[in-house]
Amino acid sequence: MKFSIVVFPGSNCDQDCEHVVRELLGCEAEYVWHAETDLKGADAVIIPGGFAYGDYLRAGALARFSPVMESVGRFARQGGPVLGICNGFQVLLEAGLLPGAMRVNRDLRYVCRDVHLRIQSSETPFTRLYDEGSVVRMPIGHMEGNYTAPPSVLDELEREDRVVFRYCDERGAVADAANPNGADRAIAGICSRDRNVVGLMPHPDRCAEALLGNDQGLKMFQSAVTALAAR
Repeated sequence: MKFSIVVFPGSNCDQDCEHVVRELLGCEAEYVWHAETDLKGADAVIIPGGFAYGDYLRAGALARFSPVMESVGRFARQGGPVLGICNGFQVLLEAGLLPGAMRVNRDLRYVCRDVHLRIQSSETPFTRLYDEGSVVRMPIGHMEGNYTAPPSVLDELEREDRVVFRYCDERGAVADAANPNGADRAIAGICSRDRNVVGLMPHPDRCAEALLGNDQGLKMFQSAVTALAAR
């Protein structure tokens, strides 16, 4: 089983994802440079965190024009599983593979800390091993994580069960104090209409080993392996 990890100038979490895929899952991983168009036989694609193109203009705004994104879009439209983490989520939004946009955090500060997330949907390739309604702890590290969309789009996401992760407190209650960036409706991650493309701001790649004090993100990658094996 092969995961292709897209690397842009400024990506900095590609090696974290590669470590999880190779060392923890025992799967094959290959980097795909942003100027390439060959996804190299990928069964799943990961767009990792970082600062693609330095986040100049707007996070993800330049990365969407990279040659590799045409291939990622085609892969996604054919039903291939795609996971965008933090900056990867921003790239997916800018590329139109997920709806909505990111604004600067409401406090106008970079936020780097652990947060709690409620699993809103287990009906994606990356969440099928989580229990809906369960609460997990994951780290965030971003300046532009304030998710927004028109009310009609937000309503559609809710109606179609496409809000996958929501910021909450440790008990699972959604409260403004538990929303680290001001995201509309405390949305931390969403999926595409076909449910195969998932983007989230927290970093499951940074909490995948008990040795590091938290392995609650590992299930996201294990879910993908389970989903691919079932196809």
